[in-house]
Amino acid sequence: MYSQVFPHPSLGGEDVDGILYLRVGYYEVGVHMCRASRPSFTMTALSPLDLLLEGGACLTSMDVKLSGSGLILIGLGPGDLGLMTKHAIDAARDADFRFLEGYTATLPSDQESRLTEFLGEWTMMMRPDVENPTKLLDLAEHSSVALLVVGDPMHATTHVDLLLRAKDRGIPTLVIPGISATSLAVTRSGLQSYRFGRQITLPYSYGDYLPTSPLALLFNNLSNNLHTLVLLDLDPTGMGVKTPVPMSPRQAVEILGRMHERMDDNNNTSLPSDTAILEWEAILLSDLGTPDQSLYSGSLKEIARVQSGRIHCMIIPAGMDEMERAAFERYRI
Repeated sequence: MYSQVFPHPSLGGEDVDGILYLRVGYYEVGVHMCRASRPSFTMTALSPLDLLLEGGACLTSMDVKLSGSGLILIGLGPGDLGLMTKHAIDAARDADFRFLEGYTATLPSDQESRLTEFLGEWTMMMRPDVENPTKLLDLAEHSSVALLVVGDPMHATTHVDLLLRAKDRGIPTLVIPGISATSLAVTRSGLQSYRFGRQITLPYSYGDYLPTSPLALLFNNLSNNLHTLVLLDLDPTGMGVKTPVPMSPRQAVEILGRMHERMDDNNNTSLPSDTAILEWEAILLSDLGTPDQSLYSGSLKEIARVQSGRIHCMIIPAGMDEMERAAFERYRI
């Protein structure tokens, strides 16, 4: 914990009423000073974005390129390189080094094979080197380094942490957004975006490891009449060092059933039976943003039978209005 005092820009001098801001750890405390009364106080928690922007170390995509060395996080879009923005393409081509982040999301094989021709030589980077980025940041101190991320780079907390580490070392950073499959899932489903609750990730089971918190969050969304976007895990090892193996619809439905079995019914007396879960309505969205994109709707029991597609996510809808129901029925299996 540390404190830092600095004046609000509106202060004109010592005798003028104003505000002093004190930085205390991850909070900003405002001391409102007035000669006619006692000071009052406000406290605001700083977000990761506040921390990144503090000091001006994080540039936006409006700054098309870094002036020299630094780290560039570039969104490749959902899987079709043709959906990259011009800013993203130019920045990737101009970088001294390019790394493809290969564990939070993956490119289709045909697009990955085009990457060198499209952007230039690149190297795959997996979880250990992203979460412990000493080598990456060492390189970015003296060169322009592009980390290519499928989707939008700021959708993963790993990349927020990476930018914070770069800021701590005084390394300039640039973030160029890309189209994310999570936003495509909401818009393509036809469900109202403002009716979505907290999204969840359905993880593979590793030995005895099988958390039930995703299912608890899903139940909570449904109890509040909110739709749920369910992201499916990509890594059955949990290590992020091998080529990802996207979870299939059948595996996802089986894992939901196993999570339910593990939940403590003594504290969740209103939980539905396994049979009821299989009858839940769902939308399966596969290979979003690619020519192979497909959507299916039906019960989870029906969704589990779908064998086509490479990478998937699901939406578990809550109560649907007339327009949402019509959108849902368009994709009925």
